[in-house]
Amino acid sequence: MNKEISPLWRRMRGWIAGMIVGVVVGIAVTGGLLAAGAMDLGEFARISPFNARAMWLMKQARAIVETYQVDSGTKPVEENDLLYGAIHGMVAAWGDPYTRFVNPSQLKEEEIEMEGQYGGLGIYIGQRDGRTLVISPIEDTPADRAGLKPQDQIVKIEDEIILGWDSQKVVKHLRGKPGTSVTIWIRREGEEELLKFDLAREIIKLKSVRWEMMDKNLGYIKLSQFKQNTADEFESALRELLGGGAKGLILDLRNNGGGLLNGAMEICDMFLDGGLVVQMKGRVEKANDEMFASRGTLTDLPMVVLINEGSASASEIVAGALADRGRALSVGKKSFGKGSVQTLFNLGDGAGLYVTIARYQTPSGRIIDNVGLEPDVQVEGEVTKETEKDEQLKRAKLELRDLISGKRATVPKVPSGS
Repeated sequence: MNKEISPLWRRMRGWIAGMIVGVVVGIAVTGGLLAAGAMDLGEFARISPFNARAMWLMKQARAIVETYQVDSGTKPVEENDLLYGAIHGMVAAWGDPYTRFVNPSQLKEEEIEMEGQYGGLGIYIGQRDGRTLVISPIEDTPADRAGLKPQDQIVKIEDEIILGWDSQKVVKHLRGKPGTSVTIWIRREGEEELLKFDLAREIIKLKSVRWEMMDKNLGYIKLSQFKQNTADEFESALRELLGGGAKGLILDLRNNGGGLLNGAMEICDMFLDGGLVVQMKGRVEKANDEMFASRGTLTDLPMVVLINEGSASASEIVAGALADRGRALSVGKKSFGKGSVQTLFNLGDGAGLYVTIARYQTPSGRIIDNVGLEPDVQVEGEVTKETEKDEQLKRAKLELRDLISGKRATVPKVPSGS
C-alpha cells in the first residue's frame, strides 16, 4: 500500500541527496588530483602558484558552484574571467590599495585615458582602510566649486555603494562625457548625514601655477600639481616676483595631490644646492634609490612652504626635502601621506600588475606613506580664496617676515652635506 510522503521527509531526502552529490563531487575532485599525482608531482609543484591542497580547494569550490549555482547551466563563466577573478582576489589579499591587477582591456583603456582628454570632476582620490577618500579638489573645477574637501569619504556614486571598489573602478564611474552629470554621496567628519553633490563633468584643463605679490614684498606661488611644464611656469612666476621686489617666497602646496616626480625634483633643484631630496626604500635592491638635487640658483631666498591634509605624493616630497634640509619652514596641517612607488609589470596575455615596490622617505628618514608630514608650525584652518580669512596663509606671512628680518631661522633636520 502506498503511503503519503510527508513534506518534512521530502526536504530531508533532498538534503541527503545533496550531501551524496557533494561527496561524489569531492571524490571526483580528489580523484582528479590523485590522477595528476600519478604524473610528475615535482613538475606540478614547480609551475603551480599554490600547493596541492590549495589547488584542490580551488577546484572543489569551482566544481560546487558549477554543480549547484542556479544559473551555472545557462550562464557559463568564461575561463579567463575565472582566472582574472582569482588573480584579482590574490592581489587584493595583500591589503595595498595601490597594488592592483588589471585585465588586458582595462589596461588598454587606462593607457588611452592617460593620452587623451576626459570629462571629470577635478579631484584626486586615495584609498585608506577600505575607504575612498578625497585627497584634494583641484582649484576651479566642478569638485572645487561644489565645496568638496580633503578627507571627504565617497560612499556612493549614483545609487551604488562603492565600499570595496578599487580606485580605478571609482575613477571610471566618476569620469564620463563632458556635460553629463553624476551624483556622489559624501561622509564628512562632523556631519551626521551623508552629503549629496550633483556635479556636471567637464574637460579638466589644469593650470598648475598661480602667483601674486602680497604685502608689497612677499612673493606667493601656488602649485596645484606637478606636470611636465610646471617647472618652466614656476620659474617664469618666480622671475616676475623677484623682479617686482619680492624678499621672500611662500610656496603653497595645499591641496596639491601630486603629479610627476621629475616635476617635483625640478622645483627642488632651484632651491637646494645639491644634496639628497628623497630616498626610495623597497624590498629588493633595484627598488632602492636616492635622488639628489643639482646646484641651485636661489639657495638663500627665505621660504615658507604651506601644506595641509590635501598635500600628497610629489608635494610631500618637495615639502619634506625643503623642510628637512633647513631650506624652508613648513606651516599648516599634517599632509595626506601618499608616499609609495608603483611600477607596472606587464603579464603575458596583455594584462598588467601595478605593484608598490618602494616607499618614499624624506632626507632625514621620515616615512611619508600612511603617516604624512607634520609641519614645523601647526595651524588649523581651510584653504579659502578670501585671503583675509585664510589663517594658515596669514601665519605663513608672519613667519616669512621673521625669516627675512632674521628673527626666525630654519633648522636642518639632517647633517650638513646630506
